[in-house]
Amino acid sequence: MEVPKFKEFITEQKDDQISLLIITDEPEEAKTFHTADRLREEAKKLNVPFYLYKLTGGYTTYEDGIRRFHNKDDKKGFPVDKNTVAVIRGSITRKDSWMDLVTMLERDGACVVNPRNTINICVDKYRTTLRLADYGLTQPKTILLNDPENSGKQVDEAELKYPIILKTLRGSKGVGVLFVESDRALDSIVQLIHKQDEDADLLVQQYIKNDYDVRVLVLGDKIIGTMKRPVIEGDFRSNVSQGSVPKKIDLTELEVEQSLLAAKAVNGLWTAVDFIPSKNREKEPPFILEVNSSPGTEGMEEATGKNISKDIIQYFQDSTNRKKVPTECGYKEVVTIKPFGEIVAKFDTGNSGMPVIHADKFKVNGKQITWTLLNKTITSNIVRTEKISVGGLRDYEETRYVVKLDVEFAGGFYKDIEFTIDDREDRTPILMDRAFMNKLNVMINPNSKYVITTKYSID
Repeated sequence: MEVPKFKEFITEQKDDQISLLIITDEPEEAKTFHTADRLREEAKKLNVPFYLYKLTGGYTTYEDGIRRFHNKDDKKGFPVDKNTVAVIRGSITRKDSWMDLVTMLERDGACVVNPRNTINICVDKYRTTLRLADYGLTQPKTILLNDPENSGKQVDEAELKYPIILKTLRGSKGVGVLFVESDRALDSIVQLIHKQDEDADLLVQQYIKNDYDVRVLVLGDKIIGTMKRPVIEGDFRSNVSQGSVPKKIDLTELEVEQSLLAAKAVNGLWTAVDFIPSKNREKEPPFILEVNSSPGTEGMEEATGKNISKDIIQYFQDSTNRKKVPTECGYKEVVTIKPFGEIVAKFDTGNSGMPVIHADKFKVNGKQITWTLLNKTITSNIVRTEKISVGGLRDYEETRYVVKLDVEFAGGFYKDIEFTIDDREDRTPILMDRAFMNKLNVMINPNSKYVITTKYSID
């Protein structure tokens, strides 16, 4: 696949064709590899360039502004740009260095499914619990066991009744989930776990007797699949990976609402919400168990008969669905504008108009304007005039000249950005608007300035 030069793909979107990067470390013979394989199959059918990146043995390179992912013995690699959709599978959480790849992709402007913050919330069951609580979602009563020597006492004080569910904070597919029937059993299990890993984090959860639980697959702000997972005979778990046979189920309006809210709580792009239905499904909210940031497709495709993998790829083919993680930015930063060089700019989310640049003086001659800034005088073509509302209460309008300038910021080159020319004496020379900040994909920290750049270079 031919990759444009850095400045070209930053400034112009010549082709909206996505590329699919699947990051995993699961062995191909494993059942859990099913999702990665299905995504590859559907990408091929849709003529979407794809690459399966194996974390073990894989590496990245960065040259001429282009990031590439390489599997072992693959020198050519796979380029990443703003149209790349990176699907992150659960195995990446095994190493912090692997998780750093997610951050790298976010900074490179790829659409990461799911972002690092979402993964961090979902992979930690207690953090998930706290996040869901913030959104007022109903959950089984849950406590963190922070005193392994007095675990039984903590359960009693929390007024939890046996049997209870004991979970490791990190675990998936039903692994690390135990059914505990007494104080004595709890103490024995906790002691055994801490003998193996004294730093192991454990939580205890209310046991809710049920015949099945429900998995809801959420893509963006829509539900694309639902299934119920019957409890495995002779077990208390209902995970498909443990042998449960999934079946399609229709949700109530309340269950739909709560599932979408749970996905929103973790800020996921593609997630699975698991819950135990209430006795009165129409009127009582479900018990949300967890949100999975790396859901599988096998059980859902089997239960619904839908081509879930195809739906996911097609969803991200629409550029409006490719959400990017914004970079934190100060309310003041340094930008470079030729021929003036480095200039301090104020990033103002309250400016919904357009960028403004200061001129010490200017003179209009027909369709051109000659203006001076920082003791440098240039002549620019006048694009048009623009009526701007000004004043603290926006109580009057003035007409300003509009020119085009090239802007460099944080390694990016942005061509032909429109500015109005104004007298901004005693104020920041440049005022950036909300639309330009969206183009940069930055999020303003109102308490800090020069987060990305420094003013020292122009002092």
